[in-house]
Amino acid sequence: MEKFNLDDMFKGWFIGNFEPSLLKTNDVEVGIKKYIAGDEEGYHHHKIATEFTVILDGTVEMSGVTYTNGDIVKIEPGTSTNFKALTDVTTVVVKVPGASNDKYID
Repeated sequence: MEKFNLDDMFKGWFIGNFEPSLLKTNDVEVGIKKYIAGDEEGYHHHKIATEFTVILDGTVEMSGVTYTNGDIVKIEPGTSTNFKALTDVTTVVVKVPGASNDKYID
């Protein structure tokens, strides 16, 4: 067994084509992301990847819809969304495939 720490990973991403990564692959990306209330990301989309975002703790707004603890948001390729942390938030994000350089700002 080996031990690693999430704080040492690239912005919370621990599986995918990142440095460092526990499994360097373009097949999938997995990350645990932490946000402070008020953090925002502007509208963007992916052309290849489907993204699944699980709200573990907290409340977020994405494309005008509010999501909270236990909600899972599936974002298909070509679907644009933004992200705003309404409270402190912890999410798990899975992108399939990993598809490096597949984030397009709207």
